[in-house]
Amino acid sequence: MSTDAVGGVWTYAAELRAELAVAGVEVVLATLGPNPPPEPGIAYRRCRLEWQEEPWEDVRDSGEWLRALAKDEQVDLVHLNGYAHGALPWHIPVVVVGHSCVLSWHEAVRGAAAGASWQRYRREVHAGLCGADIVVTPTATMRAALRRLYDLSHRCRVIANGVSPHPARSAAKQRLVLAAGRLWDEAKGLDTLDAAAARIDWPVAVAGDSGGASTRNVLLLGQLDRQALRMRMGRAAIFAHPARYEPFGLVVLEAALAGCALVLGDIPSLREQWDGAALFAAPGDDAALADALERLIADDELRRTLAAEAFRRARCNDARAMAGAYIELYRRLCAGSHRAVTA
Repeated sequence: MSTDAVGGVWTYAAELRAELAVAGVEVVLATLGPNPPPEPGIAYRRCRLEWQEEPWEDVRDSGEWLRALAKDEQVDLVHLNGYAHGALPWHIPVVVVGHSCVLSWHEAVRGAAAGASWQRYRREVHAGLCGADIVVTPTATMRAALRRLYDLSHRCRVIANGVSPHPARSAAKQRLVLAAGRLWDEAKGLDTLDAAAARIDWPVAVAGDSGGASTRNVLLLGQLDRQALRMRMGRAAIFAHPARYEPFGLVVLEAALAGCALVLGDIPSLREQWDGAALFAAPGDDAALADALERLIADDELRRTLAAEAFRRARCNDARAMAGAYIELYRRLCAGSHRAVTA
């Protein structure tokens, strides 16, 4: 299994690997990218990733490294959490998982199609998708984006991401709004939250890398490890994620499992998962976000009801269920019946 150590993809890969191991599936985890994995003993190659500037020589070399690793370990199936390497001659079944992509990010965050400088990226992603035996996405929204933007017309299945049970749900809730994400990343909408925080009665805290960005109205907690963030979620009554772009949102799933009431960006992927279990605000609209937060702050019963529904829904997306779906997929691919798993 290939992965990188940037954001939610690492959490996804670590959770899936752990559950697969419980089920007796051995996973060789190969980490690519600028950041080493947070755990020792994992194969790692420092390189530029396909969405970074001028990455293609590194993509080629890292692909050869992955192929050599797969040969040395005598693997039965390749699970890629990136696109371009799906086009390599693997000669064994290949699963490509589409967590996000530059073209869909550009549309959602910049409000326009990616320019000509991304044509090579589009070609490489298209080739990787077409080279896979099956493409998996965490939401139907992401599946639709890949089909539309890369002419992917077949071999695609949705398997929701999952996480392990939350250790801090029983903590006493505080009158606090929590958010988490890279402050400098426009996709997360944390600039909107900073503006909205001036209009609401409760304090707002944000965990994550500020990247040098400053705020006026929210408390910055800095980067927290996963356990520390989960403990913070366990104490926060409300979790805000006013995203402009979020193909799945593992951080939202974590917050729901921690018993938080959710206020989310009103985008298709988050509606797909949380409609009826959260309040929504249009991306970039700080007044609408403040109104949604104040509605939950003022209504204890609504806050408890939405938190309970979000928790109920989140429990369906646990790591064991995710691993079970992948094991079924792997078995069918290794048996040569990939047509039976396409959608």
